Amino acid sequence: MHQPLRMICNKDALATNWKWLAARAGVRCAAAVKADGYGLGAREVVSVLVAAGCRDFFVSTWWEAEQLGLLPVEASLAVLHGIGPDDLRSGDVPGCRPVLNTPDQVARWKQIAPERPCDVMIDTGMNRLGLRPEEGGVLAGLRIHTLHSHLACADEDHLLNGKQLRQFRAAAAAIPAERYSLANSAGILLGPDYAFDLVRPGLSLYGGIPRLEARGHIEAVVQLEAQVVQRRTIPAGESCGYGATFVAAQETQVAIANIGYADGYWRGFSSVGSARFDDAALPVLGRVSMDLVALDCGARPGLKEGDWISLDFELERAAEQSGKSQYELLTGLGHRFERHWH
Repeated sequence: MHQPLRMICNKDALATNWKWLAARAGVRCAAAVKADGYGLGAREVVSVLVAAGCRDFFVSTWWEAEQLGLLPVEASLAVLHGIGPDDLRSGDVPGCRPVLNTPDQVARWKQIAPERPCDVMIDTGMNRLGLRPEEGGVLAGLRIHTLHSHLACADEDHLLNGKQLRQFRAAAAAIPAERYSLANSAGILLGPDYAFDLVRPGLSLYGGIPRLEARGHIEAVVQLEAQVVQRRTIPAGESCGYGATFVAAQETQVAIANIGYADGYWRGFSSVGSARFDDAALPVLGRVSMDLVALDCGARPGLKEGDWISLDFELERAAEQSGKSQYELLTGLGHRFERHWH
């Protein structure tokens, strides 16, 4: 069945981003592939990154682990949300480790598979997931593969970064594990003190810029394309779209493209976003609708119904335009895109 939306994913850019992050960290580099590979398709992302040399992957839930399927024998998968009361059977998935976050999860794992390795999350100040340092006594008897914590403010120069680093060092000194991991994408860019034995990038793998240090090094991975549904002329003085927020000052040629906020092209792009056709800019006119967006196509008289336009979706700039975070832009991309890997 024909789909009028395409997501073009660049394998080389994804692999290059992972290699740059690994080199920057100077230690083993994993990949967060939760949220279906940040919206790109987790199976395809894993395939590309395994070929690039990545061996450690992270998802949020056991359902995501099941959807991902079996990894290559040399790769491992950890489930960040641990093992809840409804996950007892899931915890037996071969090759998967839970990241234990609570005393109850620890007790659950000791009941299920005390001889098998697991990961553990220690909370060092984010107060989201993880055992508090004073709860570390419950870990006695576990085979801890990787001890983790997670930085709350690594995308800025915040005092909490140093505080979390000190707390994690103290936890690492007190809790035996095969390896230790603190840094996400932004954390890698804070410097080698944050690297420990393993880093866990997510956003930057997919073209996101979490800190200024990544500019010029991280490549865009995703390109969005939409088909033109209709070309029309708006007479001078008439409006276009909901709320009549655009009124034509003169006769205006408009292309109506098959994309909208149901596809993750958010209303924040209204009157500020743009697309391209044959290198000509096509500004967004008026409000983005659920399934449609109007583009000024006066610069391209040859643009017609059925042609494909490319949305300007460079993540850092698109985040500024839309008011969404780069994470939301990626993971919000809808299921109506036909994904192409090149």
